[in-house]
Amino acid sequence: MQLQVNFKSSGVVMDIGEVAKRSGVPASTLRYYEQKGLIASIGRHGLRRAFDPDVLERLALIALGQTAGFSLDEIAAMFGADGRPDIDRRSLRTKARELDVMILRLTAMRDGLRHAAACSAPSHLECPRFRHLLREAATGGRRSHRPKMR
Repeated sequence: MQLQVNFKSSGVVMDIGEVAKRSGVPASTLRYYEQKGLIASIGRHGLRRAFDPDVLERLALIALGQTAGFSLDEIAAMFGADGRPDIDRRSLRTKARELDVMILRLTAMRDGLRHAAACSAPSHLECPRFRHLLREAATGGRRSHRPKMR
Protein backbone atom coordinates (compact mmCIF):
# COMPACT_ATOMS: atom_id res chain seq x y z
CA MET A 1 0.00 0.00 0.00
CA GLN A 2 1.45 3.36 -1.00
CA LEU A 3 0.60 5.90 1.68
CA GLN A 4 1.12 9.55 0.92
CA VAL A 5 0.88 11.68 4.01
CA ASN A 6 1.16 15.40 4.48
CA PHE A 7 1.16 15.91 8.25
CA LYS A 8 0.97 19.67 7.96
CA SER A 9 -2.58 20.71 8.45
CA SER A 10 -4.38 23.91 9.09
CA GLY A 11 -5.86 22.34 12.22
CA VAL A 12 -9.30 22.16 10.64
CA VAL A 13 -11.47 19.10 10.63
CA MET A 14 -11.22 17.00 7.46
CA ASP A 15 -14.04 15.01 5.95
CA ILE A 16 -13.48 11.43 4.85
CA GLY A 17 -12.85 12.47 1.23
CA GLU A 18 -10.05 14.83 2.28
CA VAL A 19 -8.49 12.17 4.50
CA ALA A 20 -8.67 9.68 1.62
CA LYS A 21 -7.12 12.19 -0.77
CA ARG A 22 -4.31 13.22 1.55
CA SER A 23 -3.48 9.74 2.81
CA GLY A 24 -4.03 7.69 -0.33
CA VAL A 25 -6.23 5.32 1.71
CA PRO A 26 -9.62 4.68 0.07
CA ALA A 27 -12.69 5.90 1.94
CA SER A 28 -13.99 2.32 2.17
CA THR A 29 -10.77 1.32 3.97
CA LEU A 30 -11.11 4.31 6.30
CA ARG A 31 -14.65 3.19 7.18
CA TYR A 32 -13.33 -0.35 7.79
CA TYR A 33 -10.52 0.97 10.00
CA GLU A 34 -13.08 2.95 11.96
CA GLN A 35 -15.26 -0.14 12.36
CA LYS A 36 -12.20 -2.09 13.65
CA GLY A 37 -11.40 0.72 16.09
CA LEU A 38 -8.11 1.68 14.44
CA ILE A 39 -9.24 5.25 13.77
CA ALA A 40 -12.13 7.33 15.07
CA SER A 41 -14.13 10.03 13.42
CA ILE A 42 -14.95 13.05 15.55
CA GLY A 43 -18.41 13.51 14.15
CA ARG A 44 -20.06 14.38 10.88
CA HIS A 45 -19.63 17.15 8.40
CA GLY A 46 -23.01 17.04 6.74
CA LEU A 47 -23.45 13.38 5.86
CA ARG A 48 -19.73 12.65 5.76
CA ARG A 49 -17.52 11.47 8.58
CA ALA A 50 -15.18 14.12 9.95
CA PHE A 51 -11.68 13.46 11.25
CA ASP A 52 -9.10 15.35 13.22
CA PRO A 53 -5.96 16.02 11.12
CA ASP A 54 -4.00 13.75 13.52
CA VAL A 55 -5.66 10.80 11.80
CA LEU A 56 -3.06 11.14 9.02
CA GLU A 57 -0.24 10.27 11.40
CA ARG A 58 -2.23 7.35 12.78
CA LEU A 59 -2.82 6.07 9.23
CA ALA A 60 0.92 6.29 8.60
CA LEU A 61 1.53 4.19 11.72
CA ILE A 62 -1.04 1.64 10.53
CA ALA A 63 0.64 1.48 7.11
CA LEU A 64 4.04 1.04 8.74
CA GLY A 65 2.72 -1.79 10.89
CA GLN A 66 1.15 -3.52 7.89
CA THR A 67 4.35 -3.17 5.89
CA ALA A 68 6.22 -4.83 8.76
CA GLY A 69 3.75 -7.71 8.65
CA PHE A 70 1.59 -6.96 11.67
CA SER A 71 -2.10 -7.83 11.45
CA LEU A 72 -4.70 -5.12 11.96
CA ASP A 73 -5.57 -6.66 15.33
CA GLU A 74 -1.90 -6.53 16.35
CA ILE A 75 -1.71 -2.92 15.19
CA ALA A 76 -4.86 -2.01 17.12
CA ALA A 77 -3.23 -3.41 20.27
CA MET A 78 -0.32 -1.00 19.74
CA PHE A 79 -2.48 1.97 20.65
CA GLY A 80 -3.24 2.82 24.26
CA ALA A 81 -6.67 3.65 25.64
CA ASP A 82 -5.94 7.31 24.96
CA GLY A 83 -5.36 6.52 21.26
CA ARG A 84 -1.65 7.27 21.39
CA PRO A 85 0.94 4.69 20.34
CA ASP A 86 1.89 2.32 23.16
CA ILE A 87 4.02 -0.21 21.32
CA ASP A 88 5.41 -3.24 23.11
CA ARG A 89 9.09 -3.33 22.19
CA ARG A 90 9.18 -7.09 22.74
CA SER A 91 6.64 -7.57 19.94
CA LEU A 92 8.83 -5.41 17.69
CA ARG A 93 11.85 -7.60 18.42
CA THR A 94 9.79 -10.74 17.78
CA LYS A 95 8.55 -9.38 14.45
CA ALA A 96 12.11 -8.39 13.52
CA ARG A 97 13.26 -11.99 14.15
CA GLU A 98 10.36 -13.29 12.05
CA LEU A 99 11.41 -10.94 9.24
CA ASP A 100 15.02 -12.17 9.54
CA VAL A 101 13.82 -15.76 9.04
CA MET A 102 11.64 -14.72 6.11
CA ILE A 103 14.52 -12.82 4.51
CA LEU A 104 16.78 -15.88 4.82
CA ARG A 105 14.15 -18.11 3.21
CA LEU A 106 13.45 -15.66 0.41
CA THR A 107 17.17 -15.14 -0.23
CA ALA A 108 17.70 -18.91 -0.47
CA MET A 109 14.71 -19.22 -2.80
CA ARG A 110 15.94 -16.36 -4.99
CA ASP A 111 19.41 -17.90 -5.22
CA GLY A 112 17.92 -21.29 -6.03
CA LEU A 113 15.75 -19.86 -8.78
CA ARG A 114 18.73 -18.06 -10.28
CA HIS A 115 20.65 -21.31 -10.21
CA ALA A 116 17.77 -23.20 -11.82
CA ALA A 117 17.54 -20.59 -14.58
CA ALA A 118 21.24 -21.01 -15.41
CA CYS A 119 21.63 -24.71 -14.57
CA SER A 120 23.16 -26.86 -17.30
CA ALA A 121 21.41 -30.06 -16.18
CA PRO A 122 19.31 -31.60 -18.98
CA SER A 123 16.23 -31.37 -16.73
CA HIS A 124 15.60 -29.38 -13.59
CA LEU A 125 14.62 -32.63 -11.88
CA GLU A 126 18.16 -33.92 -12.52
CA CYS A 127 19.69 -30.94 -10.72
CA PRO A 128 20.47 -31.66 -7.04
CA ARG A 129 20.02 -28.04 -6.07
CA PHE A 130 16.62 -27.81 -7.76
CA ARG A 131 15.56 -31.05 -6.04
CA HIS A 132 16.57 -29.45 -2.75
CA LEU A 133 14.31 -26.48 -3.58
CA LEU A 134 11.46 -28.92 -4.21
CA ARG A 135 12.02 -30.54 -0.81
CA GLU A 136 12.06 -27.13 0.86
CA ALA A 137 8.80 -26.19 -0.87
CA ALA A 138 7.19 -29.52 0.07
CA THR A 139 8.07 -29.08 3.75
CA GLY A 140 7.12 -25.41 3.87
CA GLY A 141 10.71 -24.39 4.52
CA ARG A 142 11.01 -26.60 7.59
CA ARG A 143 14.32 -28.32 7.82
CA SER A 144 14.39 -31.75 6.34
CA HIS A 145 16.64 -34.50 7.71
CA ARG A 146 18.96 -34.17 4.72
CA PRO A 147 21.93 -31.79 4.81
CA LYS A 148 21.56 -28.47 3.05
CA MET A 149 23.02 -28.26 -0.47
CA ARG A 150 25.44 -25.43 -1.18
